Amino acid sequence: MTRNIVFRSVRVFDGESETLRDGLNVVVEGGVIREISERPAADNAEVVDCGGRVLMPGLIDAHVHVYAAGLNLGRVLQSPVSYLAHFAAQFLRASLDRGFTTLRDVGGADVGLASAIKDGLLDRVPRLFYGGRAISQTGGHGDFRPGDHSLDARHYCGCSYHIDQLAVIADGVDAVRKAVREELRRGASHIKIMASGGLASPTDPLDRCQYSDDEIRAAVEEAERAGSYVAAHCHPTEAVRRAAALGVKSIEHATLIDLPTAEYVAKRGSFTVPTMAVIIALVEKGAELGFPPVSMEKLRRVADSALSSLEIMKRAGVKMGFGTDLLGALHVRQSTEFTLRAKVLPAIDVLRSACVVNAELLGEAGKLGCIREGALADLLVLDGNPFEDMSVLGSGGDRLPIIMQEGRFHKRTI
Repeated sequence: MTRNIVFRSVRVFDGESETLRDGLNVVVEGGVIREISERPAADNAEVVDCGGRVLMPGLIDAHVHVYAAGLNLGRVLQSPVSYLAHFAAQFLRASLDRGFTTLRDVGGADVGLASAIKDGLLDRVPRLFYGGRAISQTGGHGDFRPGDHSLDARHYCGCSYHIDQLAVIADGVDAVRKAVREELRRGASHIKIMASGGLASPTDPLDRCQYSDDEIRAAVEEAERAGSYVAAHCHPTEAVRRAAALGVKSIEHATLIDLPTAEYVAKRGSFTVPTMAVIIALVEKGAELGFPPVSMEKLRRVADSALSSLEIMKRAGVKMGFGTDLLGALHVRQSTEFTLRAKVLPAIDVLRSACVVNAELLGEAGKLGCIREGALADLLVLDGNPFEDMSVLGSGGDRLPIIMQEGRFHKRTI
């Protein structure tokens, strides 16, 4: 019979409250939080004396690409799928080491990877919500074919048919409907569409909208009919507003948003998932690690305004989730999203984004991203107080003596 595990003498951040609750004992049984109280532990319980340390929920990153094994995505897509799977395994394990017990992949991860996790072929990895392949128009952000007659262009079929591990191209309402249905058939928990230009794609202007209103409506209708939702890649403010107006639930990046648009997004009840870590990482390391020159030029147009977009969305009351979007070797910077956001946002907003806000976005409120009775026991013990020093979470897991996922210790040094 498995004994209960009791975290004794903890200061609890429950994922939402602005204050820590002191002197509590948190009881875990069967992978679930069974009790939060001041009562002493039962005699047969396994006691973890935390000595007044902070206990908080496991972290949720709602914007990753676990198959994105490099910064030049055109070249990544020429890699053998077996190589990408090994990269994904490394990415997943490293994320759990950093305290991320749940990830949402918004372009690439698939039923094969999810099945490998479910069947125990990949252990000690985060819980994974995957959206399958992103859906893009021809020449859109998911179309990584070169636009010239370079050698790389010869790898693509002359009929222009295009499908790869990260994206599928669909043009027209019927094609979009079919693509959405196909990803849902393959087990996607959500649908990702490309609704504006992006940084990593070679041929699409960053500040232009993509897909017609009718095509986006079709994606939203199909997803909602299946009990799912749409996440949309959007940088310019016009694309953000269109996405919210057309029923998109999760707006990714929103880097160039303005205040009127942010207020509209808040009114519509859509979420945004800003991704600061990737922007700063690419500014500092992109050219060195092979981010294409055309992409570096696009990056310069968004880098200066990225952090100010957080302040705009905070002012408007937008529900901001937590995402990182890091590619290739840059995934080691996943935890820097905390310290970057803390430069312009109150600590409580940064913490909530990776806990209760992301849990609500995933449809897992009360189950993930919180410490409450009946929630899954995804728990972190911290050497420090994130309300006073966000680097306790921004240091890549070094200051997390305990990482627990669903009642099992991934790491325990106390």
